Amino acid sequence: MNEEAAKRAPMLTLQQVVDRYHALSPGFTPVALSAFGFTQDETQNLFNTLDEDYHISRFLHFSNKEGKSYLISGTEVTHVSIDATIQSIL
Repeated sequence: MNEEAAKRAPMLTLQQVVDRYHALSPGFTPVALSAFGFTQDETQNLFNTLDEDYHISRFLHFSNKEGKSYLISGTEVTHVSIDATIQSIL
């Protein structure tokens, strides 16, 4: 991530991202990326950064449903679900 993008990315720990996800979806079901409440650039920067890390990305599952689209790892997606097993790396 370049310096400008890093400035726009929300500074959240993985624990904070997972906590926010749980608040939006207590049952580990897909959540609209727009529900996280960040700008388009912030959302893309945050989830691209997470998706670039192999140890984290294996727990993230992006899908393209109805809703606002974001470009994550070169693919347009609208939702994310996080495996419950992500707790093993927190």
